[in-house]
Amino acid sequence: MTAQFDRIALIGIGLIGSSLAHDIKRLGLAKEVVIATRSADTLKRAEELQLGDRYTTSSAEAVKDADLIIVSVPVGASESVAKEIASSLKPGAIVTDVGSTKASVIAQMAPHMPENVHFIPGHPLAGTEKSGPDAGFPGLFEGRWCIFTPLAGTDETALKTLRHFWETLGSKVDEMDPEHHDKVLAIVSHLPHLIAYNIVGTADDLETVTESEVIKYSASGFRDFTRLAASDPTMWRDVCLHNKDAILEMLARFSEDLAYLQRAIRWSEGDKIFDLFTRTRAVRRSIIQAGQDVDAPDFGRPHPLDKKP
Repeated sequence: MTAQFDRIALIGIGLIGSSLAHDIKRLGLAKEVVIATRSADTLKRAEELQLGDRYTTSSAEAVKDADLIIVSVPVGASESVAKEIASSLKPGAIVTDVGSTKASVIAQMAPHMPENVHFIPGHPLAGTEKSGPDAGFPGLFEGRWCIFTPLAGTDETALKTLRHFWETLGSKVDEMDPEHHDKVLAIVSHLPHLIAYNIVGTADDLETVTESEVIKYSASGFRDFTRLAASDPTMWRDVCLHNKDAILEMLARFSEDLAYLQRAIRWSEGDKIFDLFTRTRAVRRSIIQAGQDVDAPDFGRPHPLDKKP
């Protein structure tokens, strides 16, 4: 495959950044990949994994002469990165990000972007609970959505170029207004993580009461909450602080619905409980039909008996 870009700069090399590095290399999408991260230890590990061609702790140095810059840092660090790279961006470069909140990222980055570059905010809806350069793997974005929230007046050619890049990675691309994106993600991603963090935190508080039975019997539903609750604390702290309004709105709605369920259980209203569980079961089936998960036993997890001797 012919390289789409002469030079791609990856700012941040956690799960998303390292997965991008794997796919860019695997698919030959760039003649050169430059990796930047503030941590010298993380940078050293990225080099040991041979994720790029050049490595630096300076984001400004990394973006020099880069055609595509992908910012993969916690959303709270977006403005500091934008300030650092602004004067080093070459005319015509495309700058994008992978942040889970978009209105905040735009407010932080857009004011610092030179007029002669193309800033196109983005968000790939893909990931795991793991973090760091070792967490990345090729194919993470295959069959997943990547959402753009382009600013008014965004250059159509640059938009098409970035769309082609993500589609080459196997992603399906959509566009949204940033505020709408943040509201949608508040319910499909941010709220589930908050619920998981809270449930696991409650279980941890009960650990002494239950004499470690919470961990012992975690093969039930609790185990699946712990996967979400194992996600990067820095990233999710920033999500909470930078999508505050939408998250609080969804938390309020969730609290109301939880109170409805609580009342139904208290008054033994079986019909209401059954109706809710039936509707939610249909949602799960719709997700599988949409190709966003698999209908496999134990969510597709490998089983000891599946291993060949």
